[in-house]
Amino acid sequence: MADPQTLKTWQEKVAWAQDYRDKSLSKVEPKLEGLPAELPLSSQDLPSLVLTPREIEITENYTAKELLVVLRERKISVEEVTRAFLRRAALAHAATNCLTELRWYQAIARAKYLDSLPEPKGALFGLPISTKEHHGLVGDDITAHACYVSWVGKKHGSIMIYDNFWEEGCVFYARTTQPQTIMHLETNSNIYGRTVNPYNRNLTPGGSSGGESAILGMRGSIFGVGGDIGGSIRCPAAHCGVYGFKPTTKRLPVGGQCSHMLGKEAITSTLGPMAVDRDSLELFMQVALAKKPWRLDPSLTPKVWTPYKFERPMKIAVQWWDGVVKPHPPMIRALREVVEACLKAGMEVVDWDCEALDHQKGWEILASLYWPDGGKEVLGRLEESGEPVLPLTKFIINEQKSVKDLTQAELWARCLERDAYREAYARAWTKTGEKDGREIDVILCPPSFGAATPHDQSRYWGYTAHWNLLDYPGAVFPVTTVDPVKDIKDKNYVPKNEEDKFVYDMYSPEKYANAPVSLQVIGRRNYDEKVLAALAEIEQALGRK
Repeated sequence: MADPQTLKTWQEKVAWAQDYRDKSLSKVEPKLEGLPAELPLSSQDLPSLVLTPREIEITENYTAKELLVVLRERKISVEEVTRAFLRRAALAHAATNCLTELRWYQAIARAKYLDSLPEPKGALFGLPISTKEHHGLVGDDITAHACYVSWVGKKHGSIMIYDNFWEEGCVFYARTTQPQTIMHLETNSNIYGRTVNPYNRNLTPGGSSGGESAILGMRGSIFGVGGDIGGSIRCPAAHCGVYGFKPTTKRLPVGGQCSHMLGKEAITSTLGPMAVDRDSLELFMQVALAKKPWRLDPSLTPKVWTPYKFERPMKIAVQWWDGVVKPHPPMIRALREVVEACLKAGMEVVDWDCEALDHQKGWEILASLYWPDGGKEVLGRLEESGEPVLPLTKFIINEQKSVKDLTQAELWARCLERDAYREAYARAWTKTGEKDGREIDVILCPPSFGAATPHDQSRYWGYTAHWNLLDYPGAVFPVTTVDPVKDIKDKNYVPKNEEDKFVYDMYSPEKYANAPVSLQVIGRRNYDEKVLAALAEIEQALGRK
């Protein structure tokens, strides 16, 4: 292949990247057969048409923890597991366009090595892990571009978590798509085009970790890594009916990613797990923090993962809406169903009043802190190659009134506003304990205004990004699916503002039929363990394991 740095036009660089991806997919053996000429609206039935019964058994019958048990006991070889997930990942890509690279030979070589060991070694022995492209990866042949055409073919290394997971015996086998600028709640780029939802091709899988959510939604992966600065783990996890966890920042190392605006501290991102089951979220955090990453990255909080246990029934605050945009009917129904289950389990449930806390002001602060240079670096990166600026990039930079190139003094002032807002929110949380001495344990809320949105319509970030402003940890979990009979549109509702009208007009139940509907559990900053413990309590109230 030609050196991409010598290519003249952005279209030539895109062709190079697509050719690189396609060649990696061409290595699949045996080839995928049985795909219909025209893909169906939902991709959920495709595995039964394409994969062998054994591949379906391996990829569907185990959670990550259960798979680790049979791998350690050597009831299944690492190579057989790896080959099954490689082929299912290729199928997920054929259905959703979720991959930037399938590492066929590298993953099988790694599996053979692990099978050759006298004894299984490592907490993640043999576990296949899918990864977001811009994180880089372990290996000598790694490039990363973060969906900037100007960076196509750029040599890149690994990040600390991936190095540590590798030491613990995992198998990296698939790299997944993200959107232009890594700052959309959808996944679309000039390099790979659009990634679609595995439950409905007309809907988005979310973003920016949309490739991860799509592959997980097809069980082409059961354990993946995302990143979150505005909802990029939680939104896609919710849209594809899987689990996702955004830790508090500075719990996990993030350095070394291929990204823009390096060094910006106004609002920072965090890595986090995405998985098909709840226990994998805690497994990810336990393994990542057991390595004591703060010994190499002194910016991190020196705190190992210590599981939290509730000594009494929880007190949950429910955010029925954020005071700006009313959720769609299936989201309200999901909240009601979970609240009813929690009450039956003996938990206390109170309302969380967002209107008094002015979430719209929170977004104004947050949007400006995403782009304290007015988007200059990012837009310059796009201009460098000549690639077109996509509509949702324009939305998040050019269409936000608070985004401008700040002077140093203006940035300081904006950070003071951020801190004052965080303090006001913390005081409101503490105040919930004034009457009975028991403040709320967590907030239960939507992770989006509805199920997965139609393409190019993800123009409201409030239900996820607000918690990035506050730096509160949050976990997303599936609850139900859209039911056109139950989730009827309220024709008499009068939208409260322009954003609310946009979201209201978007909804018709038939458009979202059978799409996953998920909820979000939010905790105070650095109460990460408590969030996952609360999620376990809520799911047990729902009758789950």
